Amino acid sequence: VQLVESGGGSVQSGGSLRLSCVASGRVTDINTMAWYRQAPGKERQLVASITNGASTNYADSVKGRFTISRDNARNTLYLEMNNLKPEDTAAYYCNAEVLVVTIETTRKFNYWGQGTQVTVSS
Repeated sequence: VQLVESGGGSVQSGGSLRLSCVASGRVTDINTMAWYRQAPGKERQLVASITNGASTNYADSVKGRFTISRDNARNTLYLEMNNLKPEDTAAYYCNAEVLVVTIETTRKFNYWGQGTQVTVSS
């Protein structure tokens, strides 16, 4: 599975951005997809996730401002970000979880995109 993000950029506080992540390869094996972010000097943290069944989960810091969605027909994951704040500044990474199920075992693989930078100025 290959993931390519786009849509990052620089905005002022209160602005909006929409991130996209296009998946290719064995996309039918993808289960949950998610957006993570990593600010300089900090650990990578989960921003939002969405299952194949469209169940979503958000970090408390982005609830009510960010919306995650996926278009399985286009193999694309989105993150709509509104009312952006300077503390949202980070590199944003797309993640795809793949479950490979056989008779003997179930294995989980995680794939990552290259990241896209989001910078919010006050």
